[in-house]
Amino acid sequence: MSAARLSILSVVAAGALFGTAGTAQALGPAAATPTGVGILRILVGAVALLVAMPILGASPRRLLALWRTPAMLVTAVAAAAYQLCFFAGVSLAGVALGTLVAVGSGPLFAGLVGWLVLGHRPTRGWLAATLVCVLGLVLLSAPDLAGGGARGLPLALGAGLCISAYNVAAKVQLDRGVSALEVPAGSFTLGGLLLLPILLTQPLGWLHEPSGVALALYLGIATMAVANVLLARAIRGLTAGPVTTLMLSDPVVATVLGVAVLGETLAPVAMAGVAVVLGGLLLQGLLVARAAPGEPEAVPVL
Repeated sequence: MSAARLSILSVVAAGALFGTAGTAQALGPAAATPTGVGILRILVGAVALLVAMPILGASPRRLLALWRTPAMLVTAVAAAAYQLCFFAGVSLAGVALGTLVAVGSGPLFAGLVGWLVLGHRPTRGWLAATLVCVLGLVLLSAPDLAGGGARGLPLALGAGLCISAYNVAAKVQLDRGVSALEVPAGSFTLGGLLLLPILLTQPLGWLHEPSGVALALYLGIATMAVANVLLARAIRGLTAGPVTTLMLSDPVVATVLGVAVLGETLAPVAMAGVAVVLGGLLLQGLLVARAAPGEPEAVPVL
């Protein structure tokens, strides 16, 4: 299998894991707050990656030097801000609509930020695939918008901007030789430390319940540690725009799980939206797989 196809599979798998977060939260303790869940998610993910580093032959000490680089600071702040924006936006707009807006706006932000920072000029193929996906997301979210679910959308858009900033800054680090394990480990550890003061204001009694411990471990290990290592591996071989477009597998998985596990219902227009998004993902994957390898890209000062 070619490197491009492996990168495509990695980012789609990462998006699928991200897409399980909302359902996991819904199945967790009712007393868990969105802010507390988000902060614990990044902290557990950081601990899991720090434990994995020596096992996989990496040294956590290297993170001390990485934390002094602007690119790592950007990924850390973006990862921390995402937890606050995403879970707050979802709590106001609803899981489906909040996820759709947050992840759906990511490709547009990533394309623009990648163009401005990395010089990755958006291609016509990327634009076409992204517009197809965005059309599908509009169809998916139409019933929620018609029902007055527009609250929290600014926060969800902020989460989308955080996704794009993280992906672009991570691309800079990976191009400089930082490993796919070190990028998320350094980002989540520093980002989690930044959020610790806020965590102290949250009720955490729900962690005494087995379901609460299971929720924190699953979100941190599966949807943060494993998913973001897969994402970093994909970013190394692809540009930020296509990566973030392929991550739209996240809201599709979230929607399917909402129907299959949580008993939510989909209007016909929303079902059409799922099909359109899948078509856009397929188009983006085919375009990336067929693209000829380019010259080594210049790494910006960041």
